[in-house]
Amino acid sequence: MALIVGSKGQVVISKEIRDQLGVKPGWIALERLTGDHIEVYFIPPEHRESLKASLLPHVKVHIAPGKEWNEARNSAWGEAAKKKIIGGKQVS
Repeated sequence: MALIVGSKGQVVISKEIRDQLGVKPGWIALERLTGDHIEVYFIPPEHRESLKASLLPHVKVHIAPGKEWNEARNSAWGEAAKKKIIGGKQVS
């Protein structure tokens, strides 16, 4: 696809390519001169989701807040403590 460079040196990336790459408004476009051509890399902006929201698709077990949650948390901390290495020796 041939594009025409505007008076300010701007080139519009075609919608088809933006869609294939998932590029949205607000992304950063990095350009690098490589020999006789440029390479353009797109970087998404920082997300505005909480850590919980960004990890939610990867969570396989859902525990509602309350007694069950407290027990699960205490159990997880207990397991982590058992694996903690102190002075080069594993604590059991």
